[in-house]
Amino acid sequence: MVGQIDDLEFGLNSFGDISTDAGRVMSDAETLRLLIEEAQLAEAVGLDVFSVGEHYREGMVDSATPVLLAAAAQATSSIHLGTSVTVLSTQDPVRLYQEFATVDGISGGRTQLVLGRASAIESFQLFGYDIADYEDIFEEKLDLFLRLLREDRVTWSGKYRSSLENVRLHPRMPDGGIPAWIGIGGSPDSVIRAARHGLPLMMAIIGGRPERFAGHAELYLRALSSFGHPELPIAQHSLGFIADTDEEAKNVHWKHWQPVVTQVSKERGFYPPTAERYAEEVDTGALYVGSPETVAQKIAGIVRANHLSRFDLKYDVLHLPRQAREHSIRLFGERVAPRVRELLAENPGDWHLTGRTPAQIVKAVHA
Repeated sequence: MVGQIDDLEFGLNSFGDISTDAGRVMSDAETLRLLIEEAQLAEAVGLDVFSVGEHYREGMVDSATPVLLAAAAQATSSIHLGTSVTVLSTQDPVRLYQEFATVDGISGGRTQLVLGRASAIESFQLFGYDIADYEDIFEEKLDLFLRLLREDRVTWSGKYRSSLENVRLHPRMPDGGIPAWIGIGGSPDSVIRAARHGLPLMMAIIGGRPERFAGHAELYLRALSSFGHPELPIAQHSLGFIADTDEEAKNVHWKHWQPVVTQVSKERGFYPPTAERYAEEVDTGALYVGSPETVAQKIAGIVRANHLSRFDLKYDVLHLPRQAREHSIRLFGERVAPRVRELLAENPGDWHLTGRTPAQIVKAVHA
């Protein structure tokens, strides 16, 4: 494992889901301000990273991520600020560099990115891109963005944007750029891409047994070695909710998770959620829902199994009350994270290559 147990990081991920307050649906503006308050709370309870996604659908307010992160930077002083996903395929890499160089300067060097191809594809039509170019456009834009991160001046040409000739962007990032991860949802090709470019790996595991991604971790480490790169961090993003008891956590989360996943199942053509399938996901799958001890035990197990250096909890879900969100964040930072470190110190386990094959792509249960 990269680093020591004390170096294990814990992050919060938001998709900007609209919240409720005393039974009232909050406005978009109120939810935006709530996100800034939650970044402050995440810092206060000792969490390492606060991240916001990028979506363009009803019920989510995270479409202007750099603006949100800049506001969070002004409201905090030490927590790292990043994206749970940046849809690079429909971004201009030049503009993206400038936006995040700005946020990084405002935050005093606390900014990072997770780059992805998009599991929710609304941005393709919104910004005039052809979904048929899904793979090629990401590869080209990733190449350009990494050139901008890593080089002082860039000369470049490609298919999907105008050429650059000896360009030096401002404001400048630090030499080498800011930390940038590759986010994957299940494709072994994406694992190899992360290793080839020498980027840390963020695994979005949102359904099924998370241990099946041990094969991805092993593939990634082998590929890093074959490309001549040192071992780099592996992280996991998963959905969850923490309350004082297992029963309370499951009851509250199910009430808000079920309608969201029911809608997504209609859009994407997979099974509608049932109470039985939900219980299975909580018990042995990729939902981290329960009391602090239950969630800590489950995270400690997956840190060992998947060779993790970081675990990110996607804590919000549409219309989850702001009070429940706040309590879950407090429990995650004050009780779960310290308990995971304690459990790993007691029994760190011997992580080793198991020879498992990479997990197969599964249909997502959350946008």
